[in-house]
Amino acid sequence: MSNQSLNLLEKRAALSLASVFAFRMLGLFMLMPVLAIYGQSLEHVSPMWIGLAIGAYGLTQALLQIPMGWLSDKFGRKPIIIVGLVIFAVGSVIAALADSIYWVTVGRALQGMGAIASALLALAADLSRDEQRPKVMAVIGMCIGLSFAFAMLLGPMVAAAFGISGVFWLTAILALCGIVIILFVVPSAVNKAPKGDTIATFRDIRKLSRHPQLLRLDMGVMLLHLSLTTMFVVLPGQLIADGLTADTHWKLYIPVLLLAFVLMAPLMIVAIKKQKERETFLAAIALLVVSTFGLMLWANSVLGIAVCMLLYFIAFNFLEATMPALVSRIAPASQKGSAMGIFSSGQFFGAFLGGILGGYIAQYSEANAVFAAVACVGVIWLFIAWRMQIPPKSKVISLITELSDPQQAEALADKLVALPGVIEAIVVSEENRSYLKIDDKQFDLNQAKQILGLH
Repeated sequence: MSNQSLNLLEKRAALSLASVFAFRMLGLFMLMPVLAIYGQSLEHVSPMWIGLAIGAYGLTQALLQIPMGWLSDKFGRKPIIIVGLVIFAVGSVIAALADSIYWVTVGRALQGMGAIASALLALAADLSRDEQRPKVMAVIGMCIGLSFAFAMLLGPMVAAAFGISGVFWLTAILALCGIVIILFVVPSAVNKAPKGDTIATFRDIRKLSRHPQLLRLDMGVMLLHLSLTTMFVVLPGQLIADGLTADTHWKLYIPVLLLAFVLMAPLMIVAIKKQKERETFLAAIALLVVSTFGLMLWANSVLGIAVCMLLYFIAFNFLEATMPALVSRIAPASQKGSAMGIFSSGQFFGAFLGGILGGYIAQYSEANAVFAAVACVGVIWLFIAWRMQIPPKSKVISLITELSDPQQAEALADKLVALPGVIEAIVVSEENRSYLKIDDKQFDLNQAKQILGLH
């Protein structure tokens, strides 16, 4: 089997883990376009509590990603993933049985406590070779993106037929399907990937949180998901006010999302082939600002909302696809996974803050004020990102390194970094690993193996 392609084990791992990710994220995303509409029948409902219920899962997700990843190191990936899915299912059942917005919020928070993203990514890393790991992660990322688009279709249809409780019952069923896939379809890992490839440690967090370029991306993904969640607190209600009935919202969402995926391609081409990554990144943030300012002006028209949403999701999809790759390129060679863990926590925390912000503003003002707040968030992000530096393209590999003396680590790192194509080299004696950030066009793997005594 060529090293240039996924082997059968990696294909099976990628598709099965991607399906678990997709099932779980589908359950979370489906609520966004429907809770503000169908949640009005719940006791004690208010815009503020709608926002809290939408965002509650983000807070518990952000807080528990790293602890759940650590537990998966200690007790194994599959047991922790299954526990997380059970917790998620229990939260879904509590929310499905709720007749009060308070208990829906409790259920949502409990859903978030099943924070298995870090453990799933760790298992994906365990089951893939270094050179194929980016492809496995890309399959997972693509399925998450597709689950968002499918949720915009399925959520309104399920809610129209079975109410808000039907959405939660479906999420519980999907969680149980995920457990079946983990038990019977996902391969069991024999060799574990290094921790630096998967999960953030507290020492890593302190170090990486001070990295100026990574901090810009961590704040960026937080603001991106803050804007999305804030907007959906009021957007479904605004569409109803404009004459689009709740059971037909999918007719707007699906064409907009599909067209946004297509129209994102020119941005990608300009960024990659024309080597204008920084310019297109800033242009995408500016497009977010323009689209949300447009919602302020044309919120009273379904067509106006459709055009503004199209612009918003072109930018959203581009940024969502671009930022994880930038994190991977900027992060130190031995801490790629740690940086991604912090990045993911920022993403979920942004969803929580967005629910709070959207609910608070909607409680005391109109939808236009919420759209104005989202536009201001985009302006703040543009200011933060303005001095961002795009690193040269590279990939990270890790090699087993047997050290008889910890003092060898520095000498080996000096030899490795002197090789052609090596941008950065770190030798971690505690893990018996060398992490190399390389330019694949110039790097010769055999030379590195000779230095490390590998055959």
